[in-house]
Amino acid sequence: MDKSVITEILEKYKTGQLTQEAAAEKISGQLFEDLGFAKIDHQRAWRQGFPEVVYCEGKTVAQVTEIMKRLSDKNPNVMASRATPEMYEAVQVVLPDAVYNETARLIVLEREKVTCDQQRFIAVVTAGTSDIPVAEEAALTAEIMGNRVKRIYDVGVAGIHRLFAQLSELEKANVLIVVAGMEGALASVVGGLVERPVIAVPTSVGYGASFNGLAPLLAMLNSCAAGVGVVNIDNGFGAGRLASMINKTR
Repeated sequence: MDKSVITEILEKYKTGQLTQEAAAEKISGQLFEDLGFAKIDHQRAWRQGFPEVVYCEGKTVAQVTEIMKRLSDKNPNVMASRATPEMYEAVQVVLPDAVYNETARLIVLEREKVTCDQQRFIAVVTAGTSDIPVAEEAALTAEIMGNRVKRIYDVGVAGIHRLFAQLSELEKANVLIVVAGMEGALASVVGGLVERPVIAVPTSVGYGASFNGLAPLLAMLNSCAAGVGVVNIDNGFGAGRLASMINKTR
């Protein structure tokens, strides 16, 4: 939903084409939709520049499908995170142009490409190949929101020369997302090399003492490098969204 819809309703009320009660009902319907099991925030795109994103974990296949369908009725681009293949199969029946990225576990419906600033890009960096699923969630989120993204994968501190070989690209990025499990050291290293904001994403990748991502989370929170912010464990979507907001700030 955009502001033009509300403006049109108000104009019709002003000219007498709609009664006050009818206009109020239409505006109310544009703000959110109560499905009983979910209240869809149709105003999200107006307030924040992108529609509500469906978080699929804990929802049934039927719930995900219905929410996606209702969101798509009012928005050209819709996304669902942490989706299963079964959820995608059901969504595709009602939204045939939706696509699924199995690595990122994202269902994406993109009917209108958002204009991208080619002069700025977000670098998504991983310590290891095992971190790619979370990194792809971040990268694809940033891309559908209208950002150019460069992927720099498997450049962790165990072979730090691999990172240094990418230094020129790191320095050109407007925002960097650094995804790492194990001890999470890569975020501090990158933060000490660049002058742009670094969004650190701890992952649940690692052996027992990594405590399913708690160790890298604490390491990233305790980073001595200035300009490093941290999102929650495995929260690629949150990192992609935040990077998009920073990248578009003028």
